[in-house]
Amino acid sequence: MMENRLLHTPVGVRDIYNVECAKKLNVQQKIHDIFHKYGYRDVQTPTFEFFDIFSEERGSVASKNMYKFFDREGNTLVLRPDMTPPVARVASKYFFEEDMPIRLCYQANSFINNSEYQGKLKEFTQLGAELIGDNTSDADAEVVAMVIDSMIASGLTDFQVEVGQVDFFKGLIEENGIDEESENIIRTLIENKNYFGMEEAVEGMTTMSDEKKEIFLKFADLCGNDEIFEEARALTKNKKSLKAVERLEKLYNIIKSYGYEQYVSFDFGMLSEYHYYTGIIFRVYTYGTGEAIVTGGRYDALLKQFGKNSAAVGFAINQDQLMAALSRQRMEIRVDYYYDMILYKNGLHDEAIKLASELRKKGEKIILMRKRSSITEEDYINYSIRMGIKKIHYMITKEKLKEIEV
Repeated sequence: MMENRLLHTPVGVRDIYNVECAKKLNVQQKIHDIFHKYGYRDVQTPTFEFFDIFSEERGSVASKNMYKFFDREGNTLVLRPDMTPPVARVASKYFFEEDMPIRLCYQANSFINNSEYQGKLKEFTQLGAELIGDNTSDADAEVVAMVIDSMIASGLTDFQVEVGQVDFFKGLIEENGIDEESENIIRTLIENKNYFGMEEAVEGMTTMSDEKKEIFLKFADLCGNDEIFEEARALTKNKKSLKAVERLEKLYNIIKSYGYEQYVSFDFGMLSEYHYYTGIIFRVYTYGTGEAIVTGGRYDALLKQFGKNSAAVGFAINQDQLMAALSRQRMEIRVDYYYDMILYKNGLHDEAIKLASELRKKGEKIILMRKRSSITEEDYINYSIRMGIKKIHYMITKEKLKEIEV
C-alpha cells in the first residue's frame, strides 16, 4: 500500500512529461523571447523567502494560503506564492541607486495552498515582467502590449485584456468617507461580481445619500470599450477618480499606436485581492479556462516598503492556465520532440560512437543503444514508437547500416 502511495503526487501538484512537457517548454521559450525583444533582463529569486516579504501589509496572498516552515534559527519562511514582492526586493537591494527605468523578467514556479475544493493547482509556473522606475502611461501601455505579444506568440488568437483602474474605486471610497471594514466588504462583493450582495451592503450605509448609493451600484457594472469613459466621468466629481479615467484614456490611445486596441476592453469594477496595486490593473481571459491566464497592474507603493521609492508596473502569466486553454482550443504546438536511434551490435561501439558524434555535430538528436541478443528488432521498433524515436540507424556490421523509418 505504501509503495503504491509513493507513485502518486499530493493534491494540487502534477507531473508533466513527454510531449506535454516539450510543448510547455516550447511556449515558455516563445514568451521569454518576447520579453527579451522588449529589452527585459532575467532575474532568479529563491524558491523560499522570509515570511515578512509576503506579509499582509504588502498585500500579497493571505497567510493561510502560504506554505510556511521554519529554518534552524526559528525564522518563519514561505514558499513564494507570488513573484512580484521578491522582484521588488531584488530591485530595491541591487538597484537602489538607479534612478532610471529597470526592466526585469522571470520564469519560476510559485506555490499557493488553495483549498482542495477549488480544483486549482497549488504549484504553478509564472512567466512575468516588471518595469520599475517609470510612472508614465507609456510604461502602462508597454506592459499591456508585451502581454498581447506574449499571448500571440503562445498561439492564442481569441483573448481579451480587461483593464481597470483601482484609483477610481479608491476615489469613491475617500469621497464618501467609507471605513476600512466596509471598504473590504464592498471590494470583495465587487470583485466577485455579487451585485445582489453589493446592493444590500450599500443600502445598509445609512450615512450615504441615495444618489451616492446609486453611483456605487452603477460603477461596479461599468465595463466595455472606450465609450464608457464618459459614463465613468458622469458618476463623480472627485479628482482621484477623474484622474483614473484620464489615465485609462491615455493608455488606450497609446495602445492604438501599437495597433492592439481590438484586444483591450475596460472594467471599472475590476479590483484585486492583491492590495499593492495602485493604478491600472488588468487580466487576460480566453475561452477554455475559467480563470484569468494573466494578471498585472501598477504597484507604485510596493518598492517603498523595501526602501526604494520607485514606481513599478508588471504582470504574471499563469502558464499552466495558458497551456490548458491552448489544449482545449485545440491549438497546435509544434515541437521538435523526436529523436533518432543508433542501434548497434556487440563489438561495434567504436563505430557507433563515431557515427553518433558526427550526427550530433550536425544538430541531430541521437540515442545510442547497444542491441541485446534477447530483444528482437521488432521490439526495438515498438520501443521507438513509444519513445518518439523517428528513425533507427541499425549498425549490423562495420560495413552494413540498416535504416529503419519508424
